[in-house]
Amino acid sequence: MDLYDRRLLSDRLRNSGLALLLVDECPSTNTELAERARAGAAHRTVLACEHQTAGRGRRGNEWVSAVGGSVTFSVLWRFARGAAALSGLGLAVAVGAAEALEKLGVHGVTLKWPNDLLHEGSKLGGILIETAGDAAGPVAAIVGVGVNVRLGSEARERIGQPVTDLEACVSTLSRTAVLAELLESIAPALELFSREGFAPFRQAWLRRHAWQGRRVVLLGTGRRLAEGEVVGVGEDGALELASERGVERFHSGELSLRLG
Repeated sequence: MDLYDRRLLSDRLRNSGLALLLVDECPSTNTELAERARAGAAHRTVLACEHQTAGRGRRGNEWVSAVGGSVTFSVLWRFARGAAALSGLGLAVAVGAAEALEKLGVHGVTLKWPNDLLHEGSKLGGILIETAGDAAGPVAAIVGVGVNVRLGSEARERIGQPVTDLEACVSTLSRTAVLAELLESIAPALELFSREGFAPFRQAWLRRHAWQGRRVVLLGTGRRLAEGEVVGVGEDGALELASERGVERFHSGELSLRLG
């Protein structure tokens, strides 16, 4: 069983400014850390879990994780600005995560708007951002990240969509190394986003854009909102879609993107 090496993680993250909490099991790292945030947990607190029993994805979907086979964690990041200034936060975190995986030798990581990490078209990981606070600020953001390290057949069947894992992409990686590399990359990304927003990440995101130029359908609350060709994303992280109505812009919210 590939469990986290607490001593190695402590050494790797010693100068990161992050406060890492490791728990054996919890329903969801986002849920658990949100409760701790309401109780006064400090900025830059990280909660990582050996096993999530009720992990959550976007739009109420289940996030399936395997015991010893997934890396799931959440970061509490407190912003002075309001929620409107956090547009593109999930995309910025995705860039940081992709860069970490590339450092680990995983080549060909691509990004699907607004929150998926892909490899050869299959889902490798995802990001869930949840916020609480005043519209004008301050805001506490819970940045949840999940990456598949090695999935068994049971987990793959439960997921019900094309998925992959790090074991299929690169030679043996420990979950400890994956968690440390992700945190060492995502923390600076959050610092940069705090200062400058999504704009500094835009080109790096577009270089990894899985569906650039593809024809897609955009769905929201069970209905079709738009259909057209993906142009890219704006400096605020909005999806830019060329439809029969011209170039339209959409922010993530509860939207879902499908190939047309």
